[in-house]
Amino acid sequence: MPTRDRVQAFVDCVVSGDHVKAIEDFYHLDASMQENLAPLREGRDFLVDHERRALARVERMDTHLPEAILVDGDLVAIRWVFDVTSTDSATKRLIEVALQNWRDDRIQAEQFFYDSATAWHPVTPD
Repeated sequence: MPTRDRVQAFVDCVVSGDHVKAIEDFYHLDASMQENLAPLREGRDFLVDHERRALARVERMDTHLPEAILVDGDLVAIRWVFDVTSTDSATKRLIEVALQNWRDDRIQAEQFFYDSATAWHPVTPD
């Protein structure tokens, strides 16, 4: 079960923009991620590689401070807002809730929930 401080350290790492380090430092070796009901991505090395490739396709990604962080034993829910600026300078926003299952002080499984109809809508950067 993670402590609130451990969860906050994870959030701080993501908000700092170091998404790859967050995966390396806070996920189990056999961790999984899932977008809505898409197939699982499994294994920390694969998750790290996937994140690096995703970030290489964009100019920048800004992560807002979460509006909500809920910790209940091994379950953590975080409401994220991400602004992604593409190489053509267009900025789009994703609002999602990440539901995480922690084992000890690392994330075992994470599923992202968002409305795919409104995901990545254009915004003016804050």
